[in-house]
Amino acid sequence: MPTLTKLYTMQEASKHKTKDDCWVVIDGKIYDVSSYLDEHPGGDDVVLDATGRDATDDFEDAGHSKSARELMEKYFIGELETSSPAIPELEIYSNKQLNGYSQKLMHLTEQFWAIPVAVVGISVVVGFLYLQKK
Repeated sequence: MPTLTKLYTMQEASKHKTKDDCWVVIDGKIYDVSSYLDEHPGGDDVVLDATGRDATDDFEDAGHSKSARELMEKYFIGELETSSPAIPELEIYSNKQLNGYSQKLMHLTEQFWAIPVAVVGISVVVGFLYLQKK
């Protein structure tokens, strides 16, 4: 009888990024490496830096051996749900918040419009004087 593989979203996997609860995602598979952190030859900080995102490229760039790849299976807990986005959902600002930011920006541009105009004006005058001396 085939065993069912648990599916996790990247958002779920990204919540497990502490030394006591550490999951990594490599090649669409999720590994709970919490108990392996102290044994990792590169140190636990290397693994902890790879949590919360797809660490496939980091893993491949490190040139792990065949035995390291075999050892990974011991920590396998599930697969990444393919229908989920590759990164956790970004925080979406409400229109009210955006309107607040745009109002602040408009207020700043109303206050300090003279500075860029002065810079452009001075640049034109200096350029004109420079060309007259030639």
